[in-house]
Amino acid sequence: MATLKICENEKLSHINPEVYGHFSEHLGRCIYEGLYVGEESDIPNVNGMRSDVVAALRELKVPVLRWPGGCFADEYHWEDGIGPKENRKKMINTHWGGVMEDNSFGTHEFFELCRQIGCKTYINGNVGSGTVQEMSEWVEYMTFPGVSPMADLRARNGHPEPWKVDYFGVGNENWGCGGNMTPEYYANLYRRYQTYVRHYDKAAPIRKVCCGANVDDAFWTRGVMETCFKLPHPEHHHGFMDALSLHYYVHPLGWEKKGSATEFDEKVFYTTMKKAMYMEDLINLHGGIMDEYDPEKRIGMSVDEWGSWYTVEPGTNPGFLYQQNTVRDALIAGITLNIFNKHSDRVKMACLAQMVNVLQAVILTEGPEMLLTPTYHVMHMYRHHQDGDLVRSQLSGVKTVGEGLPQITESVSVKDGVVTVTLVNLSASESEKVDIQLSDGAYGKLLESKIVASGDIHDHNTFEDKDKVTERDWNVTGTDKGVVVEMPAASVVELRLGK
Repeated sequence: MATLKICENEKLSHINPEVYGHFSEHLGRCIYEGLYVGEESDIPNVNGMRSDVVAALRELKVPVLRWPGGCFADEYHWEDGIGPKENRKKMINTHWGGVMEDNSFGTHEFFELCRQIGCKTYINGNVGSGTVQEMSEWVEYMTFPGVSPMADLRARNGHPEPWKVDYFGVGNENWGCGGNMTPEYYANLYRRYQTYVRHYDKAAPIRKVCCGANVDDAFWTRGVMETCFKLPHPEHHHGFMDALSLHYYVHPLGWEKKGSATEFDEKVFYTTMKKAMYMEDLINLHGGIMDEYDPEKRIGMSVDEWGSWYTVEPGTNPGFLYQQNTVRDALIAGITLNIFNKHSDRVKMACLAQMVNVLQAVILTEGPEMLLTPTYHVMHMYRHHQDGDLVRSQLSGVKTVGEGLPQITESVSVKDGVVTVTLVNLSASESEKVDIQLSDGAYGKLLESKIVASGDIHDHNTFEDKDKVTERDWNVTGTDKGVVVEMPAASVVELRLGK
């Protein structure tokens, strides 16, 4: 039996709600069919947004949504997506499937979607193929409260009041699809472009996100930090940025082959778990470089693309990145979110890729039908960590599985007098008991005990069987110091303890 000792009164760092953020790109059926069906659709909607999907996302407590990309962001020209829809430009989405993009979902629609979900906004600007003027005018269009050309244009398009842009990404993956730039070149462009992302509302400034590394590219991180932080003026302690991004996807068989979402053996399963655990190494790698320039951790790390990336489902457009979502993905989500929680002193935002119908989606749709994936149910359990304080916790007596992986991972937070514990059992075949011990007897009341698990690591939800893998109540045994929970193989458990 493993033991988890919790020092519930020893707070280490704050878990930003934005760590549980999401990503929506003009890719496949994420926006169109997934989130947006148009006002004339027979599918129930409010101002074109699918009512069933919005309701599910509200229940998930989505804190922030990133848009319009992704690679799409650096070929997106925002003025194509405003004004009467019949007049909007049509284009070919060259990155994703070569399909027609009619721009019927644009700036106004994005802010309407976020209003309905009740989340913060994260806009990604175009550095790769866009101009400084274009980015500057987009910020003005969205946020300027007075009389100006762009504010007047916004009013003529039906929205006199400015919106709130919470986060603004200055470019995306500029080391690759966003322009194939060198770190120094991009960093100098970043310094230039971000100058014109104006804070028109001084009381609520836009937080600027600088493009960080792909996976383990320390050369990029150091080059960008060196250029943006070795500054002549001592007041420029932020280096003009509020966050530096990191992108990492789990490819079980590597970037080229990737592997099936539903057909895999135990060896591939454990390779997947190892690659999910690698997220911690990446945070330590890039965080260590950031620490050299920013030891006070004023700059956040934004892991604004993460999740599993498999070979697309048979018979689907390879450019749509549509994949199924199994118990294995539930474990990836649990492992990754535990890592983010444990590094919440540096990781201040993260966005699961992607929200609907693409990659490790929380929701899949098919015409008027919708289902919730195993990943959805894990993120629903973990929502209680949002805005909590990470507290010290330590596992002992943990067995190893696969290639020397710990069988159990965990994170613990405290919020509003409640301790939330989340645990993942990485074993494909073995259950394990965990003795959870708190440092004093104050938290003796079990408020909630939930589990996401199934009988097989390949299990997933389909439109014929939508609840094969779901979140359900789970029994635990009370002790003098806490509780003992038995974790089935390949399971994610959440417990909430109150006074």
